[in-house]
Amino acid sequence: MLKQVIADTGVIVALLDQREPMHTQVVQKLAEIVPPMLTCEEVISEAWFLLQRASRGQEGLLLLLRREQLEVRFDLATELLPVLNLIERYQSVPASLADAELVRMAELHPNSSIFTLDSDFQIYRKNQDVPIPLITP
Repeated sequence: MLKQVIADTGVIVALLDQREPMHTQVVQKLAEIVPPMLTCEEVISEAWFLLQRASRGQEGLLLLLRREQLEVRFDLATELLPVLNLIERYQSVPASLADAELVRMAELHPNSSIFTLDSDFQIYRKNQDVPIPLITP
């Protein structure tokens, strides 16, 4: 079983929207993860927006949060400078605010892995040069 998993937007959307191409693979991989998955407010915001057209998608997101299967564990006010540095470092990718926050979360939780569908995370590094352990379906 996988512990201390950080969830990216695409994974949450694929989990809650059965029309998403990776839905089945995400559900299968989720069975290997010990809850809660960690995330940040920016990921929640992105997922909320993307789930507006999914049947009961936003309701499902709220349920994940209420049941503490998904937990927001990031404070941008405290971590603003490191996040801004990551955005600048990866401006050629370019890194979104959510991506930079997740990379910073990986630094703050050294034994974590990021569950993502986004190939940019193969480029990103934590602590300047350390590859981030990734979970992909």
